[in-house]
Parts: sequence; C-alpha cells; structure tokens
Amino acid sequence: MTLIITPSKLTGAITPPPSKSQAHRFLIAAALAGKGSAVHNLAQSEDIRATQRCLEEIGPWNGPMSPLRRIALPHLDCGESGSTLRFLIPIALAVRGGGLFTGRGRLMERPQKPYFDLFDEKGVSYVQKDGVLTVQGLLTPGEYRLPGNVSSQFITGLLYALPLLEGDSKIMLTTALESRGYVDMTLEALEAFGIQVTWADERTLLVPGGQSYSPKDVTVEADWSQAGFWYAAKGLGNPVEIQGMDPHSKQGDQIIEEYYVKLCGEGTVTLDVSQCPDLVPALAAHAALRQGQITHIVNAERLRIKESDRLSSVREELCKLGGQVTETPDSLTITGVERLTGGSVDAHNDHRIAMMLAIASTRAEGPVTLTGAESVNKSYPNFWEDYVNLSGQIAPL
Repeated sequence: MTLIITPSKLTGAITPPPSKSQAHRFLIAAALAGKGSAVHNLAQSEDIRATQRCLEEIGPWNGPMSPLRRIALPHLDCGESGSTLRFLIPIALAVRGGGLFTGRGRLMERPQKPYFDLFDEKGVSYVQKDGVLTVQGLLTPGEYRLPGNVSSQFITGLLYALPLLEGDSKIMLTTALESRGYVDMTLEALEAFGIQVTWADERTLLVPGGQSYSPKDVTVEADWSQAGFWYAAKGLGNPVEIQGMDPHSKQGDQIIEEYYVKLCGEGTVTLDVSQCPDLVPALAAHAALRQGQITHIVNAERLRIKESDRLSSVREELCKLGGQVTETPDSLTITGVERLTGGSVDAHNDHRIAMMLAIASTRAEGPVTLTGAESVNKSYPNFWEDYVNLSGQIAPL
C-alpha cells in the first residue's frame, strides 16, 4: 500500500496500543496453563496472530507424557514474528518434542546460533533448509549457557520451557545482558501464572523444574515502544497528549521519557540503545529535526537483523527527506536540520520505519509518498486510523 502524506500538525490525545511484547508473554503462559485463563486488551497485530496460531497448533500442555508427543511434529507458521519463533522453539521441544518452523520476510534469516550451540551440546537435532527450521529431540534439565548480548528472546524461550521439565535448570549468561527489560517482563508474566524463577547473581537464573502454570486473568498494558513515536511527534512540535501509560511498567522502552527530555534540550546528545533497540526509529525522527544539534545513537548493532537492516533503513530514508544521518556498524550520528523535504520513501517492509516516516512527514515542506505503509500491521494495525484521528492527512496513491 502506498500513501501520500500531506504535512500537517498532529494534535489531540492518544493512547498507544497494547504492548506486543507483554501480549506474547501472557498468551504463551495462558496456553501452558490450560483452560481457565483470559488475556484482555489484545491488539490483533500480525505478530500476535502468529503466536496465537502457533500455540493452537502446538496444542494444550498435558504433562511430560502428553499423548501429543506421539503424533507428528507441529507445523508452526511464525509469519514475520521473531518473538514467536524464538519463544516457541524451546516450548515446542518441551511439549511436543520439536516442530517445523516457517516464516516470511527476513524471519528465517535471523540468527538462531545461541539455540543451535545449545542443541549441539544437548543432543537436540536441528535442520534449516529451504526456509524451514526443523527441531526435534528431548529438552533436558541442566545448565544452559548462552550470550546475553545477542537477543533476550533466546532467554525468554528457555524461561518458559525449563520449568516444565522434571529437574532443575540454570540459565548462565556468558556476556552481560542487554535488553534486560524484556527479561524482566518475562519474569513478571511467569510469576503472574505461578512460575518461580530467581536470579542467583547478575548472570545466573535458577529455574526449578516440575512446575505447573496456573490459570490467570491478565490485562495487557499500553506499549511504551509504540508510545515512542508519539513522543517523537511531540518533539517535532505536534501538541500530542499521550495517555494510558503505566508509570510502573517493566517495559524497558519506558526510557523514552528520559530520552525525549534529552532530545528536547540543547547540545550534543548520546543515547545508548543497548537496552531499548526498538526505540531507534522514533528517536531518529526526533533527532533529525534538532536544528544544528548532533545526536549519537550508540550500541545499536542488533538493529541490523530486524525486519530490515534498521540502521541502514533509518539513514537511507531520512536522508531521502533531507535529513543528515551517517551510520557505522553499530551507531547512527544525526545532525538536526530545520525542516525536511517532501519526496518518495520506502518502509522496507518494516513497521517501525513506516511509523518513523509518518511522524517525520509532519515537518516536511511538501507531500511524502510512502511505499509499504501496510507494514504497520505487524505491530500497530490501527496506526493510520490513530494518525488521521490526530488530524494527520493521508490519501492512497
């Protein structure tokens, strides 16, 4: 879908959509608890539908000797959801003895080495061929060593599966943990459904075995990563009021409040995004219009393996609109300009790039033609509706 965005000031109150990250976690825990749970305030984004679809295919958890283990491995279509894929690989092993995982876009190109290294050690077989990842074997309790600086999604997947095993386990991080907020969200969801996991030290998680998930009614809170785009809109001079956020949230992206204040100030600003990589497109949109001021966005290497190479996509598309952005292997440097130009841009099939460009367009001198606008459906299907309700002007090409 291609949209023509006519620059206009956004104004009004906005409540960001429910947290995709929390919704994944609640849905998985609810499925492992069996009947009796309810997850309220779900947004039916493509990623959430992927998790729901895969959980239905895996089937209900009936204990270690479940008859489900005696039937064929489930076929699990993860769409373009990295969370769905990485969360469910260990769960499928624990519940069904494995699974056949497929996806679209760049999903099956995204690295799974931390799991593969563990599987080599534990005797779990895996084959990745023609866009299908097949894993099969017995997940056993014990020590699981993996890096903490690749993706917290690997840690979360293990945290869901290991409590189901008969013996105790440890997750031992070989490097410092990045995106700790996401692990905190996982531990919060596990506790809500009756699962106990504790930190022995800053790099060791103790996971008792033989646990059972308990049914629970839960409500998904608003998403701080999506709020980041509306904070960027405020930073660009749009009088937007952001409502409905939990100030006590475990979401690491709540740091957008602090980074927003920094970007509204004068002088050179350096933002470390190792704990909040999803905020980079929103931060870049704000930084692009800090006239004459320099912003360094650092520790962002993991953005190269998202739906697009997000460091490259941010630079390329903002520069098309007259922004001044340079990139290194793990950072962006942005020199703010007074206004952006109009022109043609592309979302790179990346929901966060599409939203970044929509917000940046509010400070363009002429219309912006955006290709791939439908990519917002991955995480924020009502984005364009909300944009119009805030007086944004869009029209299909």
